[in-house]
Amino acid sequence: MIKSAAEWKQYYADPEFHEKYTYEGHNLGVQCSDNGTVFRLWSPCAESVFLRLYKDGSCGNYYAYIRMDKGDKGIWKYCAAQDLHGIYYDYEITIDGETRETADPWAKACGVNGKRSMVVDLSKTNPKDWDMDKAPDKPAENIIYELHVKEFSWDKSGGFPESYRGKYKAFSCEDTTLYGDGIHKTGCAYLKDLGITHIQLMPCYDYGSVDEAGEEAEFNWGYDPVNYNVPEGSYATDAHHGEVRIREMKEMIQSLHKQGFRVVMDVVYNHTYSLDSWFQKTAPWYFYRVNEDGSASNGSACGNDTAGERLMCANYILDSVLYWAEEYHIDGFRFDLMGLLDVKLMNRIRRELDLRYGKGEKILYGEPWAASRTAMEGDAKGALKENLQFLDSGIGIFCDNTRNAVKGSVFNVDKAGFVNGARGLEEDMLKSVRAWQKTEELDVSTPAQIITYASAHDNQTLWDKIADTVPDRNRWLEINKMAAAVYMTCQGNLFLLSGEEFARTKNGLDNTYNESIELNRLDWERAWEYEELVNYYRGLIALRKQLPGLCDKSTEAWKRIGNMWFEPLAVGFTVDNTPDRISDYGADNTADLLSDSAAGIVSDYKDTAWDILSIVYNSREENLKVKLPDGEWQILADKESSFRWEKPLEISGEALVEPREVLILGKKTEGEKEKSRRHENDIR
Repeated sequence: MIKSAAEWKQYYADPEFHEKYTYEGHNLGVQCSDNGTVFRLWSPCAESVFLRLYKDGSCGNYYAYIRMDKGDKGIWKYCAAQDLHGIYYDYEITIDGETRETADPWAKACGVNGKRSMVVDLSKTNPKDWDMDKAPDKPAENIIYELHVKEFSWDKSGGFPESYRGKYKAFSCEDTTLYGDGIHKTGCAYLKDLGITHIQLMPCYDYGSVDEAGEEAEFNWGYDPVNYNVPEGSYATDAHHGEVRIREMKEMIQSLHKQGFRVVMDVVYNHTYSLDSWFQKTAPWYFYRVNEDGSASNGSACGNDTAGERLMCANYILDSVLYWAEEYHIDGFRFDLMGLLDVKLMNRIRRELDLRYGKGEKILYGEPWAASRTAMEGDAKGALKENLQFLDSGIGIFCDNTRNAVKGSVFNVDKAGFVNGARGLEEDMLKSVRAWQKTEELDVSTPAQIITYASAHDNQTLWDKIADTVPDRNRWLEINKMAAAVYMTCQGNLFLLSGEEFARTKNGLDNTYNESIELNRLDWERAWEYEELVNYYRGLIALRKQLPGLCDKSTEAWKRIGNMWFEPLAVGFTVDNTPDRISDYGADNTADLLSDSAAGIVSDYKDTAWDILSIVYNSREENLKVKLPDGEWQILADKESSFRWEKPLEISGEALVEPREVLILGKKTEGEKEKSRRHENDIR
């Protein structure tokens, strides 16, 4: 008799089940080589499993129907003497008298739309020189740029070849320009000029909300997992042959590495596209949380929550992350709704990545929240913001405290933040500056745990938020500049939504996950229409990379922030910017995992020109006069230019801060002054 969800829940909770069926091997799925092909499937409650083989990934009947053998720990196995690379397959499983058809949850390749799995010899999918591919050296500071594969190159203005638009292949184009004019950079060349260090790709595993055989204009963000270990086919030039998407995704990563970018993958292990999944068909209700009344837990607001606290589900997620890191050379992972996963699992992932690749080599961060309550079992703790103290210090979280303080609530479009005129947020701005270390709100041990940002794919773009909260259109540009200058002078790791720097708009909509590609695409014309804003971001990023006082990720980095003061709609502070002070503030701590080690930063910044910074945020409608600490100060950035540091003007005594301006000042080191004097004497 088929069990109810509540009965399955009770069955899986029995310690006897765990002892009998927990499989600790890491070879589920298919292993294929010249020596033969081995199929392994975990389906502990199945009465029988038949393997079906096909020549095609979407049509035609199976040509072989093979009974599999059941072994220990719920593993069904079949060994073929021949190399079956390129053959498609699925399973026919009988559980409690009900027979169902399913693809392989552990598949590494699939046919169109993922309904049939594919046998793949992964060595045959590697692009030329793949074994030589490696990430560029870790930067002194991470500048993470969130991109969607299709949005990146869909618009004609990007100048990409027609057949590459919206595809993985577009990232291999290194010198694209606006409509191919040969002058105005777009694509990766533009991002390199901007100063980006990490490209975070929105979901590019196989997801279910777009028909891979359908219209090219179909669009979705992709938070709908079907085959976790297979690249999405709609981004490939050929979705029908399973090896193509694998090779082209590898080519994309190889090209991005060559161009100087590290690659972060957005992963969604908290739910599946639907409950009618390969998980459910092979092990009913094991991979999902169930409420006490037998209903499916829905903390994801997508109809289901995966049960990452159950060991086989945890093993699956861990193995999947390690697979992407190993096979595809992925440099980091951004976890969607990380609060739905448990602390133990996230710490385990962090530990395993460090053991394999070196401490902090792969960055790890996520959303420390859930959409709603989830039925997490036992004493498991969700990887939520309130549980930050239990997370490994090498796991970062998106800091909505900073985001909301800067621009206002994302849930109330009319509610402003500090830069768009809201009072009472001054103390929150100062807490944001030091990445919320030593505050009541967050138990932050190091700025490495904080992702500092103003906008992401969710909710309104920064430009649209400003437009909805500031009636005077003439002020939007300077307020956008101010927002960027604010969060780029906060400690933590910097993150921005693609196009934020050229006033990206989605016509005010806050959730465009399934809207048209025409609305969601990057409009590269806008990058040059708003060239002034782009250059402002570019200057801020270049300046940030010269400021170890803001890039410090040690446990005592907060001590660098001093002389804090605030008045209504204005705050100010100083920053100890001396490189060798980093080691004084705990270079031997274990936290510095989202950026370079403290020692590395000291090395990178040994010639930093300013040993102290003085920074003022003025969101008032009138000028603000600020008394400066003693000495001669240089203007490094103001509301007009973020490149003042190239030829800085000197001031002392008092600074005039204009309305809606961030003023960044620096005081030169004695050593740098001496070098300048020698240089002037040489010229004379």
